[in-house]
Amino acid sequence: MPITLMKKDFTGKEPLRHRQIILSVAAELKENLSEKRFGHTERVRETASELADRYGEDIEKAELASLFHDMYREISEDELEARIDEYHLDKCRYSGNIELAHGKIAAAAMRVKYGIEDADTINAVSFHTTGRAGMSLLEKIIFIADATEPLRNYPGVENLREILKKDLNRACMLALRNTIKFLNEKKIRIDRDTLEAEKYFTELLRENG
Repeated sequence: MPITLMKKDFTGKEPLRHRQIILSVAAELKENLSEKRFGHTERVRETASELADRYGEDIEKAELASLFHDMYREISEDELEARIDEYHLDKCRYSGNIELAHGKIAAAAMRVKYGIEDADTINAVSFHTTGRAGMSLLEKIIFIADATEPLRNYPGVENLREILKKDLNRACMLALRNTIKFLNEKKIRIDRDTLEAEKYFTELLRENG
């Protein structure tokens, strides 16, 4: 479920505090992530910033969410289970599943470890892998930036990037369909949030013509 914490405006002293967090987290990630994962994170950060500027979202929030999105993607199995326990995540859904769990762990750490309280930014990290029905603008940006950053290379990604230039919702729908197709082919269980997100975007685009 998405969180509904009281949102803090990125005004007054908040931009400075979040800029300090961005700089601190970027340094932490560079030290702790593999070179490949850190490079991916930086490309997502750049892509999300460009999309935020294009579609009218707060660029600093996009940067912040981008930095956190894969913070726990490379943790060990033991740490994965420890974090699931620490943050009271659903063991049936996330135990042994780093692909689904890493965003949820990062979202929890944003609140607990880093004191970030902006619900939209936290949800963007939490749902960046699966998507969900009713995604906010920021959630869409982080989700699709992760799927289309410049070194992503899979069938259909170039078409996805072209669509993204003019239609964010359609790009998200196609990215979700790509994910569902891939998981079906690999006979991997599809998370319910992904299925609900694909249905949401399909209906949204149908309603909007």
